[in-house]
Amino acid sequence: MAGHITADGYTELGIGLISVGWMGKLHSRAYQAIPVVYPELKIRPRLVHAADTAPDRADYARDVLGYARASTDYRAVLADPDVDVVSICAPNLLHREIGIAAAEAGKPFWIEKPVGRDAAETAAVAAAAGAAGVATSIGYNYRHAPAVERIREVIANGDLGRITNVRAVFFNGYASEPNGALSWRFKKDLAGSGALGDLLSHVVDLVQYVVGPITDVTALLSTVHQQRPILPMGSGTHFAVIENGELGDVENDDYAGALVRFAAHSPGAGAVGTLEASRVIVGPQCGLGFEIYGTEGSAAWSFERMNELRLSIGRTGPNPGYTTILGNQSQGDYAHFQPGPGNAMGYDDLKVIEAKKFLVAVTGGDQLNSTIDEALADAEVIAATAASAVDGQWHCVPEIPGATFGHAPSVLPAHV
Repeated sequence: MAGHITADGYTELGIGLISVGWMGKLHSRAYQAIPVVYPELKIRPRLVHAADTAPDRADYARDVLGYARASTDYRAVLADPDVDVVSICAPNLLHREIGIAAAEAGKPFWIEKPVGRDAAETAAVAAAAGAAGVATSIGYNYRHAPAVERIREVIANGDLGRITNVRAVFFNGYASEPNGALSWRFKKDLAGSGALGDLLSHVVDLVQYVVGPITDVTALLSTVHQQRPILPMGSGTHFAVIENGELGDVENDDYAGALVRFAAHSPGAGAVGTLEASRVIVGPQCGLGFEIYGTEGSAAWSFERMNELRLSIGRTGPNPGYTTILGNQSQGDYAHFQPGPGNAMGYDDLKVIEAKKFLVAVTGGDQLNSTIDEALADAEVIAATAASAVDGQWHCVPEIPGATFGHAPSVLPAHV
């Protein structure tokens, strides 16, 4: 078990951070919140060592975030004996290299998605983590929303009957501006796929977590804005807008759409679904959501209204249609954040839940976090989607034995 026990009975864990951008800051704040939000765990993270190739960001980690040490080489974090666990928040192209290095250093790691630019890179990280026997956690934070956890329970209990079909999307307009900068996210060698890996991967993880494993997929991809103004590496973000700049080619997809089948041995019980993602859509800002339909009812949720779920149970009666249910103590980890129903939670709170699940797994508790095996299962769906977009055929998704998504194999809902 990582860390050590202090005189007051807390498990103290030294935290290392690799890359101090927006997500690195969120990870840091999430660790710091653990003793306050989850005092019963008696886990006390300690910010030890942060690294970023930009010296000003490394200094920020030390002077503002509160890390004891800072450097410009991630290897210094992995070599630090006071670091028990590591957060990896670097760009996609570095995930394979750093993930494998963390595993080989024997450091449990929490890594942002996608773990690799493709399934092969993700598999390499999974193999290294498995060989080293280190705990892992992946940044699929949307699954931790209390409303999502509640819908997952409703489905598992059989309250919606046999699941028949699913509609899920992630429509995010972060690249809707045609003069938005040609950042690393639009380059195959740096990001891998576009909306497919960046956004649809969240959709895939969410529906596999709530409904069950995806077994087959057919799909298409499209690039709406073929060129964008060139942005020098490290000089801005993908939100930057450049007028009259030199243009470069967009190398990956702006839109991804897939038709999928779910495994017969899951709560999805042979259901079908449509999954979509777009980074150039105009209107939705963080439009991740799903609608799940069954023979006895349906449920719907959208991240833009994160603290609400819509539920309809029963085909007849005086009150047909949806009931809107506000966030409350019966849903997931809601009670750890808010004292009563209707008080809103936010995106950052989901990262606190994610940090909690990771550290519980690291310290030998229940493994309720997203794991490297589940990230590989998500990556295989994305790979099958990409392959289908090329040949227009149905593609089978290989099963990853360690990817349970918390579902018990061969257990069907009560109404099936």
